[in-house]
Amino acid sequence: MQSRTTILFGGTKVGIQPSPVLAAFSSRCPNSITPEILKPDIIAPGINILAGWTGAVSPTGLAEDDRRVEFNIISGTSMSCPHVSGITALLKGVHPEWSPAAIRSALMTTAYTTYMNGGALLDVATGKPSTPFGHGAGHVDPISAVNPGLVYDINADDYLNYLCALKYTPSQINSIARRNFTCDSSKKYSVTDLNYPSFAVPFPADTGSNTIKYSRTLTNVGPSGTYNVTVSLPDSSVEIIVEPEAVSFTQINEKKSYTVSFTAPSKSPSTNVFGRIEWSDGKHVVSSQVAISWT
Repeated sequence: MQSRTTILFGGTKVGIQPSPVLAAFSSRCPNSITPEILKPDIIAPGINILAGWTGAVSPTGLAEDDRRVEFNIISGTSMSCPHVSGITALLKGVHPEWSPAAIRSALMTTAYTTYMNGGALLDVATGKPSTPFGHGAGHVDPISAVNPGLVYDINADDYLNYLCALKYTPSQINSIARRNFTCDSSKKYSVTDLNYPSFAVPFPADTGSNTIKYSRTLTNVGPSGTYNVTVSLPDSSVEIIVEPEAVSFTQINEKKSYTVSFTAPSKSPSTNVFGRIEWSDGKHVVSSQVAISWT
């Protein structure tokens, strides 16, 4: 007896809510190697993506499958990578002078973490609002990323200084740099000085009050103006001090630095507090996620 199967087209559904959501199998923080760096950077569409497909292989990849298709449905957060890569290429086309770090910063500081109704992005793994440990800076917003106002730029030496802070050996650093680079023994290197667009702040649990200081540098990629900082954090026991509280720019590519001091009391292990630091000139909002944890 032969059986028959019929596939019927059910139409295209739009306006499904909530959308987007964080996939249950998406990678999560905290960063086990360098807890001072918040990961992931950002999230993007990755589930049931209709993608262009090579005609050199079948949809299944099996040798006995002789079918050939132009497009195929692919699932997995790995499909977020080509989306972000494509957006990166578009940004590079608009701003060919931007470095990879500047492009990443533009994507991160303009990402969104709420729906149009104001609700927080949903995490499918928990059924609760997602946190920066899941969505990083948030969901990518290509239109906003074209005009971020300010960026957190990073050059090659900044990364090498970061390796010095991680206590890499000279041979390890030179193998990465592919040139001679020596850590300055008179200089105090810190992982918290890497000019990253977000803040992950790990405190030791149950050891009393502690203060951790981070330094950052903003580069103007927009019009002249003055940016004022605002800090939002739901836990009043944690103090965040940004100095200075305002920075002014008069020309393109001008740089201004600031420091952030996080002071917090001891808390039980695995406690997490999330917030954000935002710089705004009234038109642009340069947003940095803050993830504070006690380990």
